[in-house]
Amino acid sequence: MLLSNYMGIVSLNENESKIKSLTIHRPLASIPIFGRYRIIDFILSNFVNAGISNVGIFTNSNSRSLVDHLGTGKPWNLNRKVDGLFVFNHFLDNPNVSDMKLLKNNMEYLFRSKKDMVIFASSQMLCNINLNQAAEFHQESGADVTIVYKQISQNDEMFLDCYTLKVNKNEVVSIGKNVGMNNSLNISMDMFIMSKDFLIKSILNCLEDGTCTTFKEFIYKNFSKFRTYAYEFNGYLSCVNSIYAYYKTSMDILNHEIRKELFFKNGPIFTKPNDSPPTEYFSTAEIENSIISSGCIIKGSVKNSIVSRSVVIEEDAVVEDSIIFPKCSIEKGAYIQNVILDKNVVIDKGIKLIGDKKYPLVMEKRLMFSINNK
Repeated sequence: MLLSNYMGIVSLNENESKIKSLTIHRPLASIPIFGRYRIIDFILSNFVNAGISNVGIFTNSNSRSLVDHLGTGKPWNLNRKVDGLFVFNHFLDNPNVSDMKLLKNNMEYLFRSKKDMVIFASSQMLCNINLNQAAEFHQESGADVTIVYKQISQNDEMFLDCYTLKVNKNEVVSIGKNVGMNNSLNISMDMFIMSKDFLIKSILNCLEDGTCTTFKEFIYKNFSKFRTYAYEFNGYLSCVNSIYAYYKTSMDILNHEIRKELFFKNGPIFTKPNDSPPTEYFSTAEIENSIISSGCIIKGSVKNSIVSRSVVIEEDAVVEDSIIFPKCSIEKGAYIQNVILDKNVVIDKGIKLIGDKKYPLVMEKRLMFSINNK
C-alpha cells in the first residue's frame, strides 16, 4: 500500500558532539556522503518511495547548506501545490530550542495537514527501508506507537549511545542505551509510526510535564504508558553519529552488495542533481575499488576511496582509504591515507598525511586552506 494518508517528519535535533569537525559549517543532515549525496537524502527518499507527499523538516541549527540542498524539494518530487516539502528553521531565534518546542511553535502545520498518520524520524540512521510494510505492521498491531529497530549481532562503536529495545512478541518491554557491553542488541532506529492525534497529544503532554526536551525522549521515557510495539528491520543500517561511524559507513559502501542494497533495494535514493562534466582520467591515473564522482580531474592513484565532485588529483599523488569532499585539490606527489578532506581543502605537493582506520584524520572545511612543507 502507498502511504497517501501519512506525513513524514524529520527532526534534526541530533547529537553532533562526536562529529563536530564535519558540522562546524553545516548540520549533520547535510554532510556530504558517498560522493554525490547528503545524509538527509536517505530518509527523504525512504518517505517518497513509500508514497509520502507531505514532509516537514525541523532544524534548529545553521542550515544554509541544508536549505540550499533541499531547494523546493524537486529532486524528491516534493515541489507540490498541495502538500510538499516544509522546512522549519529557528536558528536565528534561539539555537537551543528543543524539537518539542519547534513542533509546538509550528502546530499549525500539523493541524492544517489532511493526513491522519505520521512517521517521525531523524536523518542520521542510513538505510533503505520499505516503510509500507512497517506502516502495515503498525496498523494491524493496534499499537499507539511503533518503534522501528534492527537487531545487531556484533557490537561496535557504530551504535554507541543509541537507544536499545527489549522486545517480547513485538511488544516493547524495556528501553535502555548501548554502552558497548553486549554483542547482541536491538538498536532503535529513532523512527516512530503513530497517528497525528497521538503526536499532537504527546507534544502537549510533554510540554505540560516539562521533563523531556525531545519527542523521542518523551516516547522512550513514557513507552509503558501506552501500547508501544516494535517493527524489526532486517537490512543494512548505519548510524552516522561520529567521525568513526561516518568513515566506516563510507568504506562500507565500497562493498558492492551493500551498495546495491542501500541504493536500490526498496527504491532509489534521490539527491540534488549537479550538471558537472564527466570526470577526466589521464594515462597516469590508477583507480582501484573507488567511487569517483563527476567533474574530477584524475592523474594520480586512487584506491579504496570516495572522491566527490570537482576534485583534482595530480600526477604521482596517492589517495588510499580516504574520503574527499567537493572542490579539493591534491597536488603532485602528495600521499594521504585514512583521511577525510572537507570542501575546498588543498594538499600541497609532497605532503604526507596518514590517519587511522578507527581515528581518521579530518581536515576541516576552509575557504582557503593549504598544508605546505615550509
